[in-house]
Amino acid sequence: MSGVAYDFAGAHVLVTGGTSGIGAATAAAYREASAEVTITGTRGAAADYDHDLSAYRYLQMDVEDGASIDAVAADLPRLDVLVNNAGIALPSLGLDEYEPEVFARAVNILLVGAFRMARRTVDLLAQSELAGGGSVIGIASMSSFFGIPIVPGYGAAKTGLLGLTRSLAVEWGPRNVRVNAVAAGITRSRMTAGTFASEEWTAPTLSRTPLGRLGEPDDIAGAILFLTSPGAKWITGQTLGVDGGYTVSG
Repeated sequence: MSGVAYDFAGAHVLVTGGTSGIGAATAAAYREASAEVTITGTRGAAADYDHDLSAYRYLQMDVEDGASIDAVAADLPRLDVLVNNAGIALPSLGLDEYEPEVFARAVNILLVGAFRMARRTVDLLAQSELAGGGSVIGIASMSSFFGIPIVPGYGAAKTGLLGLTRSLAVEWGPRNVRVNAVAAGITRSRMTAGTFASEEWTAPTLSRTPLGRLGEPDDIAGAILFLTSPGAKWITGQTLGVDGGYTVSG
């Protein structure tokens, strides 16, 4: 966390898709801050991954399957922070989001799944004793603000996430549940490995990024911990761009 210290002792945190990339960095940051962290992944058990996940409670979840989301939510004894991170850009699997069925699948994974998990856990979050109350964090994207031709479904879902964040913040504020999002710039992960390896993609982005580099998972994790900390206890319904200044640069 680059010298920034948070204290989440006693807090219970769920990070969906917490086995790699932004999710893994976020789970590790909460664990370093003394939280009890549950992560989800698609494999049957934590031991099925080639890296050590023993610091976390692990639950299998398929974000495309509503019953699977419901089962994870029902298995939580309490919850203070939900990080809705699970998802994927389907073109990275060779799928075309201009096909209506693939488009609908992207929206189901990235928007409907996030809403369902938040809806199924809000009663637990409303019982949180954290300063500032319980928190929901969504993972938005530069595609929430710009049209990126290759990902119409991903972009539509990530744009919808901004509206969902505002609506849930207004609805759940009286229950002392805050709802915010971080809009991640291009950040190193398994999903973006091809982008990072292609100068055709990275060069134009870097030339427009005032801070002169692409993102690392810890950059996003730090913003998430801030938004769920007492330091952000009067912040709700907001989307924080974490992109090295890309969105403000002409």
